[in-house]
Order: sequence, then C-alpha cells, then structure tokens
Amino acid sequence: MEKLRERDRGSREIAPDELDVVYEDDHVAVINKPSGVLTVPGRESNPSLNQAVFDRFGCESGRMDKMVVHRLGMDTSGLVVFARTDAALRHLNSLFRTRKVTRKYEALVCGRVVKDAGAIDLPLMRDYERPPYMRVSTEEHQRALIGLDPEEVGKKILESPKESVTEYEVLDREELGEGGLDVTRLALTSVSGRTHQLNVHCAAIGHPIVGDAVYGYGGEAAPNGGLGGSDLPEDSAGEDLQKGIADEVSGKPMCVHARSISFEHPVTREKLSFECKAPF
Repeated sequence: MEKLRERDRGSREIAPDELDVVYEDDHVAVINKPSGVLTVPGRESNPSLNQAVFDRFGCESGRMDKMVVHRLGMDTSGLVVFARTDAALRHLNSLFRTRKVTRKYEALVCGRVVKDAGAIDLPLMRDYERPPYMRVSTEEHQRALIGLDPEEVGKKILESPKESVTEYEVLDREELGEGGLDVTRLALTSVSGRTHQLNVHCAAIGHPIVGDAVYGYGGEAAPNGGLGGSDLPEDSAGEDLQKGIADEVSGKPMCVHARSISFEHPVTREKLSFECKAPF
C-alpha cells in the first residue's frame, strides 16, 4: 500500500473558489473534478476535493467525511456528487449501493478498437505478485494462491475474485500527435464498479487507457491486465504503438473522464442528470 500512499502525496491542492460547480442546492453538490486531485484526503490528510467542497459549502454534520458517497481515482477527471445533509447522505449511499446511479465515462485508449460496441466480462482480483494493484483472475493465478499465509500476504490478496463487467461503445477513431498514432475514443459504463476496473479491463483487451502510467505501457501493474499475449484479441495495440503513445503523452494527465451521472434527488426525488465534456 505504500506505493499508493506515495502517489496520493502528489495530489495537488485546489482552493474552494477554484471548484467547477456543476450543480448545488441545500442537499447535494455536483463538482467537475480535475485530474491530479484526490477525491478524499486519506489517512495522511493529503489535499483533496472533499476538503475544498467542505470549506466552500459545509454540511449539516460538520464532518467532511460525511459528505462522501463515492469517489474517483486521483488521475480521473469528471463528475463527483457530495451530500450536504444527513438525509442526502443516507439516500445517496443507498442509491450507490443498489446500483441505481448511472455513470458513464469517456476514455482514449491505445490502438484501433474494431468492434463498435461490446462488453468486457472478466473477473478481477488483487495481484499478489504486484500488490496493491488489480488484475484479471485466471485459474493459474488462483492456483498460485493456494497455501499462501494471509498474515504474510494480507487478507485482501486472498479475497475471492469479483465478477466485473464493463460496457463500451466506440465514439470515434482518432490519431494522436504528428505521427498519427492510432487511438480510439470510448464511452465506458462500469456495470460492477470494482477498484481500477476500467483501467484493468481496457488493458486486458489490449487497449490500455492513454496516459495510464500504472496499467499501461511500462506501468507497475501486470501488463495486459495480467493476461498473456495469446489471450488478447487480434485488434490489440502492439507494444511499439503503446510505447509511442506513452512517449507522446508523457507527463500529461490520463485520458479518462467521468462524463455523465444520473440519480434521484435524495429529498425531492426528482431525476437529476448532469454531463460535462472531457478535457482531452
């Protein structure tokens, strides 16, 4: 976990008056989070969107952690909902828990995705060889866990694989940079909402997210989401293309954005829908 904590320390501070407020009333606030900012501060009180939203709007309980109903990864930009009242917190937690919130993401991925739409149905688990990252669960990987001591490797490593489904739709097929590097713009729906699901699933079909320094080319996580080259589809992005794209976007934010969110207002029960354009 120290690797993730080190990354979290790089979260940049955002002032309350810098917030991109998409919607706000007495019960909820919807914010367009920039890349590079943690949603919540974590144990080390790193700079976070949560702190800025609390400082600007406050909440009924007077506790900033009681505003959080979901989160985005630090490198992911896009829409985040915060609760301002206890009633809103309870209702929004229930909506997320029962999967009654619709969220869609937009991402640029390496290579040219041939199918116009589809679903990625691959179970995910912690990678005991590269903790604390995630990977696709395979029979080989499951067999390797037999006999490991949970006190030594950690209980999370030995948790059962979680069924995970990502739906995708091709929005456009584009070229990146002067070299005309092939990339594809996808609309992604995380049906199951697992940790790092979009990153692992895109990598596992051979089309890692552009700018993904963990699950993409040269990243610390297992290549291809933990799958072997023979398990990848024919249209998967080759290593040379992935390297070229990684060089082209080096130092730039990862290209994944929480583009839209729809949910029932926790008090009025009105259906709310919001959308914001991807910055890439």
